[in-house]
Amino acid sequence: MASEVVLKNVDNACETAEEFTRLFYKQLDNSRHLTSKLYLDTGLLVWNGNGINGNEKIQKFLMDLPASNHVLKTLDAQHIKNNLVSNKLTYLIQACGDVTYNNDQVKTPFQQTFLVVAIEGKWKIASDCFRLQVPYNN
Repeated sequence: MASEVVLKNVDNACETAEEFTRLFYKQLDNSRHLTSKLYLDTGLLVWNGNGINGNEKIQKFLMDLPASNHVLKTLDAQHIKNNLVSNKLTYLIQACGDVTYNNDQVKTPFQQTFLVVAIEGKWKIASDCFRLQVPYNN
């Protein structure tokens, strides 16, 4: 019985990750002005080491980025135990792929990690960490 619950949580996390990232990257690439609605009012975005708090500030930050096109290559998700997150349905979603900016042909790998929480039947981003995968130089 317990293993059935675990399997159901895994399946639900994976389905949610697919649906959520499809919506997120579609909005980010095509309707960026709507993207902040996906974040909690107190949401956090860390974009290449730059921390932005609150969905209004996140929206301004995202609007200042160049036009983008994201292509996912890998996606993973896991359920966070309810007792760890105030009994709110929460998933950790990890996405990796390539992004191009300003219709450039240069593809840059990226990794993004979301912590999403179910609030009144909608998924909201509590925390979002985006990182371009460029070589590290000391």
